[in-house]
This record gives sequence, structure tokens and C-alpha cells, in this order.
Amino acid sequence: MGPRHQSAESRGADRSYVKMPSFLLLEALCLFLFAGVPPSLPLQEVHVSQETIGKISAASKMMWCSAVVDILFLIDGSHSVGKGSFERSKHFAITVCDALDINLRKVRVGAVQFSSAPRLEFPLDAFSTQQEVKAKIKGMVFKGGRTETGHALKYLLRKGFPGGRNASVPQVLVIVTDGRSQGHVALPAKQLKQRGVAVFAVGVRFPRWEELHTLASEPWEQHILMAEQVEDAANGLFSTLSGSAICTITSPECKVQPHPCQRKTLETVRELAGHAPCWRGSRGTDAILAALCPFSSWKRVFLTHPATCHRTICPGPCDSQPCQNGGTCVPEGLDRYHCLCPPAFGGEADCAPKLSLECRVDVLFLLAGSAGTTPEGFLRAKAFVKRFAQAALGEDSRARIGVARYAAELALAVPVGEYQDVPDLVRSLDAVPFGGGGGATLTGSALRQAAERGFGSAARTGQDRPRRAVVLMTEARSQDEVAGPARFARARELLLLGVGSEAVRAELEEITGSPERVMVYTGPQDLFSQIPKLHGKLCSRQRPGCQAQSLDLVFMLDASASVGPENFAQMQSFVRSCALQFDVNPDVTQIGLVVYGARVQTAFRLDTHLTRAAVLRAMSQAPYLGGAGSTGMALLHIYDKVMVVHKGARPGVPKAVVVVTGGSGAEDAAVPAQKLRDNGVSVLVVGVGPVLTEALRRLAGPRDSLIHVAAYEDLRHHQDMLMEWICQEAKRPVNPCRPSPCLNKGTCVLHDGSYRCECRAGGEGPHCERRTLRGDAPRIRGSSPEPAGEQQPSQLLPRRPGPPGR
Repeated sequence: MGPRHQSAESRGADRSYVKMPSFLLLEALCLFLFAGVPPSLPLQEVHVSQETIGKISAASKMMWCSAVVDILFLIDGSHSVGKGSFERSKHFAITVCDALDINLRKVRVGAVQFSSAPRLEFPLDAFSTQQEVKAKIKGMVFKGGRTETGHALKYLLRKGFPGGRNASVPQVLVIVTDGRSQGHVALPAKQLKQRGVAVFAVGVRFPRWEELHTLASEPWEQHILMAEQVEDAANGLFSTLSGSAICTITSPECKVQPHPCQRKTLETVRELAGHAPCWRGSRGTDAILAALCPFSSWKRVFLTHPATCHRTICPGPCDSQPCQNGGTCVPEGLDRYHCLCPPAFGGEADCAPKLSLECRVDVLFLLAGSAGTTPEGFLRAKAFVKRFAQAALGEDSRARIGVARYAAELALAVPVGEYQDVPDLVRSLDAVPFGGGGGATLTGSALRQAAERGFGSAARTGQDRPRRAVVLMTEARSQDEVAGPARFARARELLLLGVGSEAVRAELEEITGSPERVMVYTGPQDLFSQIPKLHGKLCSRQRPGCQAQSLDLVFMLDASASVGPENFAQMQSFVRSCALQFDVNPDVTQIGLVVYGARVQTAFRLDTHLTRAAVLRAMSQAPYLGGAGSTGMALLHIYDKVMVVHKGARPGVPKAVVVVTGGSGAEDAAVPAQKLRDNGVSVLVVGVGPVLTEALRRLAGPRDSLIHVAAYEDLRHHQDMLMEWICQEAKRPVNPCRPSPCLNKGTCVLHDGSYRCECRAGGEGPHCERRTLRGDAPRIRGSSPEPAGEQQPSQLLPRRPGPPGR
């Protein structure tokens, strides 16, 4: 240690103090600075159950005092309380006023703020309505100064309750303070109470409880409260008033009950922290001796004091335990409630099992037990089946359940219909082994085996046969091909439903043939919330697509920077789900995709992909472009290069464009959209965003051709509305000359319900697709041949549209 420190220590040796090391000084400073920070816990806690705390809160909101009484608030506005706690004191007073019938003939309310000196904020006869009193309390301004509680009490002894009535009217004084008076309070407080004033001491910030005891009337446990817990304190105040017959505020069923509670005091304690080197002077000599000196640290700690709190409890609507099957009752006031039910029992207010399957259905649950499945996942799947059986199989149910486990091979664990009694079925499910998770995940093979032998003796024929359903539950992708086995199963009139994680959504959609038949869960609890959905799907009759109506359908996706890659992925998922609804082949539905952003790009033409699986793969590979997008330019691109015969469009087939956009860049789109409509192409706009812009309204046109979606993740909820619109457009009458199938500026002429092309000079073929240069035929300006690679014979000859209803 340097000379400066040595001299300081030697000068203070005879005063027997220890200089604190710098790091300890910093710690002490931090303790001092943060000592005033309010703790996260309340300073008075009622030690009861959460249900009872809820009842206390509910009862405080139902209380009402309508009596002849004068109530004066004496609110501490000193520096020791601080502005924040002063505002909480005002909030407590306003909350109390909410339960008072304030008028000059009943309850009168006044307020005095005190610090170094008392200040009358308003007398008791100043206001005659609750609203006026609350507004005046809210407008009180913090004074600051010393905490002279004794002076404020003497002020009331001299002047009485300002604006109050005679002594025959009960007087209630509510002192809101931290109890840290700088004068004596015992004598004036005693004199006030001897005059018949009922005194409540309400603590705020870190109260000094012994002083609150001095201020409050007896019994202390009923007259000392904590302003920080507003509803609890209001309940305690009115509970005491009702017990003393000053106010009658509760119904006969409500009772004031004692509850154990705990009060805390923030105290500063000194603890020995250790020893540090120090230097002391020796008596009778000038020598300085080195030694180890003890040093201490100061801590702010909470000391707890047990107490009893008296609160009003009213009979709750949940006391009779109305929620069945493990449901949680949540009270709403004193006479209403609602039940938080387990997922399988959410249909009724009392969680009664109302999922009983009314349709005749045989259900085979197909559980993955391969190497890609965890033991926890397999147990969750079994628990799902057990809970479904308990909820859906009632006495009158005509459904039967079986379970099979698969990895490389299918093992029929519980044959369909073997157990009619639900407890026996549940016990048999408990015995189904995981199998160790070995082997490959061959979902396709399992589907084929389930279709061939999964229903066993349950497979009846003719009208006597019930509906048959396979519910596939998996979290692992298949290692074999699933499309063929899924078609095989559906061809045998099996309803395929899928339950799985997000990772296998696309595969489950391919297996089931529709996103409507897939239930995706995000976690273990979310899995059980799929039970009511599965119940609904087992008995509903679903028809995919537009019942094989012929259609040329183009999706146009906004891939600009205003959308972003994550939202663009949501768009892709949405259009994939829509594409799953259609029978994609050259005779029924053709689907194309255009994306636009920094540029406009045909992701694939109408005639590029001839199967639904190919369309789904191509949609997943569509590029995100970024940049600034122009919806109008993209629509003109579709008009010129997509909805034309030589690019795959079919004459005489309904045509529709679905625009999915965030709205940016749509200012120039109304005219190109109308140009498409005039050419026989229907246009629907799916606008995404919290606000629907006027540009999107103009783009949608005069007909009902607009779907507004608040957020990209909500797109899936509007699929049914989009499908309804598409299927409606597919049934509209078609003009085979719009758009014109004739190339090289040929003219389309309607003829006997069909059409023919009248070619200009130099054009030949059914659609004027060939050009000849003869000596007597002048070359027509602007009718040069298409660039190489743009015209192929297979593309120029239009396909014959399938008949309606195919």
C-alpha cells in the first residue's frame, strides 16, 4: 500500500476504525443505491391457495357500501414515500371509492395530504358524486418534505373532519403512509381513537409496522393493510367495516374469514465479511504494526412477521366442482364460470364427453415404431389413441378401433373390433410394445399392407360395410415411395388421415390427398388438441377439388422484397395446399405458376407438369426474387405469355388467375387485370396484411373477387373460400374465342358451338400456326415467325378439353 494510505491509517489508529478496501466500498455503495428498489414480492402476503386469492379478488370487486358515514383519506406525501408510492396511494384511495355510494346524504369522502405540514385537498362536503371525488384524488400533486404524521393528527384533533357531520355520524380515517414519522404519533393517535374515530393504517413502500400498530384501531389485524395489494387491501377494509356494522356490504352467503398472512420488513443488517491487512500505531512508540483487521458488510434483508388477515370470501361458482373429466373451473365473478377442458372433452361447458362417434366407422391407427421414431413419440401416439377411445367410444357409438405398429413390416397389435369395452381396449393398448425402434421407416409398404389385411374380420361387403379409415401417426419421413400405395389404399375406398409433426406435413398431404385430412401438432399438448379435429374428419364426407371440372389455373405469387422470404414460403405452402385439391392431368386441371419481384418469371407453364406430384415439387422450388415488384407487369406477362394457346392454354376451358400479394406495387394493376377479364380470364386477389389498400380493391374489380387475410400465417384458414371461388369460376360458360386460340394475327370465329381460325395471308393450319412465304402472298409486317424454341408442334396443337364433370 502506498505512503498516502499508510499516513491515513496511522492518523486514524487511535479511533479504532478499519478502512474498507475499495471493492468493498463499491459493494456497500451499490447496496445503498439499490436499497430503495421495490422487491418483486409483495410486502404482505396472504398465505392461501390461488383459488382463495381469486375469491378475495372477486369479492372485492363486488363490494358496495351505502351507509351514512364520513371517510377521510390522510395520505403521506413526504420524500420518504416518494412520487411512485404516492401514486399507488392515490390508486388505492380511488379503488376504495369505487365501492362507495358517494353523495351528501350517504357516504362523504374528503382528503388531506401531509408531509412537513398538512394540506387539505378537499373537504368531505365538497363533492356529491363518485366521479368528482375520484377525479380530484387523481389530480392530487405530490408535495414532498418531512414525514410529520403527528402534526397531521393534531390538525384533525383541532379542526375535526373538514366538511364532516356531527358526532352521531361514524367517522373513518384511512392513513396511507410508510410509517416513518419524524415526530411522536402515539398520543394524538390515541386521542383520535378515543373520540370514536375508526383508524385504518395502510402501509406503502417499505412500511414500519410497529408505527402502523400505534396508529391503527384495535384489533390491529383488521385495521392494518398494504396499499401495494389494492384488491386485497380494499377487501380487508370493507370486511372490517362490515364487521363493525358501519357498512353492510356483502350478501348473506359471504363470510369474513381469518387467513394466515405474513408481513415483511426491509432491514439493514451488518455481517462479518472477513479480514484484511491493516496497519495500526503502537502506544508509546511511533512504530506502525501490520495486522489482520476484521471488516463487515451491510445487507438489506427482509424479516418476516406472521400475522392474521381478515378477508371476505363469497361462495364461488366453482365450489361445486362442475367441470368433469379433469377440467379446470375458472370463476367469472361470483355467479358465472367457464371450464378449461382437456382437448378431448372441450365440446361442453362442463367438459362432458360429447365426442361419441355417431357414424359407422372402423378406424385403424397406424403407429410408426421404426428407427426414426423416439420412444417418447411412440408413447405419445399411444396416449393419443387411448384418450381418443375414451372420448369417442360411448355406449351408443357405432365405431370400432384397431391399432397396428410398423417399421419395415406391419404388426397388427389390436385388430379392429376385437374389444368393444373401452377399459379392455385401453388395457390392450398399454400392452402394445415399442419394439425398440429398429428397422427402416417403410410407410408406403405399411399402407399397402393395411389396405390388404388391416381390417381383417371387420371388412364386410355391400351396404352392410361401415366406412373404413386409416389414421397414420408418424414423426419420421418414409424411406420408401408412398404415392403408389396411397392411391392403392384410396382405390379400396379407405379414408386416409394423417397426424404428425411439421417435418412430415408434405408427405402426409401426399398420402392423404388433401391438406384437409392432415393434422399437424407443434408439441405434446398440442397433439391432444387434434382429437376433436380427428373426430370431425372421421364422420365428414369430403370431396376434393371441383369434382373434375376442366380448368386452366395460374397462381401468381408476390416474391418482392416487401414480402420477404419467410412470408413467401408461407405463400408456397398455401398454393401447394390448394393444388392438392385438384386432379392434375392434361384432360382436367392444368396448373401454372408465375412469380414476380425484381423481374417477372414463369416458374412453370400450364402444360409443363402433367401430375399433381410434379406440380407440388415445382411449387416448392419456385424462386424468391426480392426487389421491387409490379403486379401490373406480372398480369401483363400472364396475358401475353402464359394464358395463350402456344404456351399450353386450352381453348374452350375456363381460365382463372389467383394473385397472392402483400399489396405493394399494385398501383398499376387494375387496368391489366381488367384486360385479362375482358379476355375471358377470371382474376381473384388474395390480399395479405392488416390494412386493405385501395389499390388492391381496384385490382379486385367490381365482382366479389377479393379475399383479405390479416397475416401470412392465416392464409391456410382461407383455403375453403378460395376453393369455393375457383370451383364457381370453373362452372361459368366459356367463350372458346376468349382468349383467342388463333396465332399469327388470325381471327377466331364462333361456329356451331365451337370455333375456327381465319388466317391472314401467309398463315396456315387449324390455328394459323404455320407461316408460308409464297411469291403472290406479300409478307405481313409484324408477323415474323416465333423465335426458335418457342413454337413446338406439341405446343401449337391445342388439347381437346375434357367434358364437364369428368
